[in-house]
Amino acid sequence: MSTYVAKPATVEKKWVLIDAEGLVVGRLAALIATRLKGKHKAIYTPHVDCGDNIVVINAEKVVFTGAKHEDKVYYKHTGYPGGIKERTPRQILDSKHPERIIEKAVERMLARGPLHRQIMRNLRVYKGTEHPHTAQNPEKLDVAKLNRKNVRV
Repeated sequence: MSTYVAKPATVEKKWVLIDAEGLVVGRLAALIATRLKGKHKAIYTPHVDCGDNIVVINAEKVVFTGAKHEDKVYYKHTGYPGGIKERTPRQILDSKHPERIIEKAVERMLARGPLHRQIMRNLRVYKGTEHPHTAQNPEKLDVAKLNRKNVRV
């Protein structure tokens, strides 16, 4: 009996739409990372991009549990001596690009490398309810119904 290995040409990619309003960031990011990698499919192959294309809307309406909204700190370094910068999730969500919270959470859950960059191209995150992918007929995934802990009321 031989092991099945998926070929990139034979992988069927679906389009999935997720409404992030009221969803917990970490749980949402874990679900998205699993779907992007393709681990939810029976044909999963580690070195092949067999995941789905994911569209996330209402990115500015995600929530954090506990006091992470104020206490959690994201660091980045400018490359210059003493150039470490820090921001809280509240600052990022109130800024011009609140979708970066979800993008970075998902990006940091995937292994780095060429496949990582290819997989991240399948994720599209938008603030607001409008998105330009209606022609692909994305099927709506209700993350809130999967587990009661996915939603913070």
